[in-house]
Amino acid sequence: MTAGHHAWTFLTNHGHVLLAVARAPDARVAEIAAEVGVSTRAALSILRDLEEAGYLTRTRVGRRTHCEIRPHQHFRHPSTAQHEIDGLLALLGR
Repeated sequence: MTAGHHAWTFLTNHGHVLLAVARAPDARVAEIAAEVGVSTRAALSILRDLEEAGYLTRTRVGRRTHCEIRPHQHFRHPSTAQHEIDGLLALLGR
């Protein structure tokens, strides 16, 4: 492993995309993908997953898409399902 390259991270790409949207709700998909380190297609797929699961809504505004995170949604994993994503966003999102 080279310096600066990590074999794993604590958050999934879904978590990183959610945080990127929290920081910049009007960011283009390509910008989110670059921040997270995934392809544009992967970022778009993750955004769809998050929208279908109720974590965010996407609205067309002209030629852009505005994302809005839906507060008070719970984590999906059983061990953390009692917690809302708001805590993660407050800690890392801004």
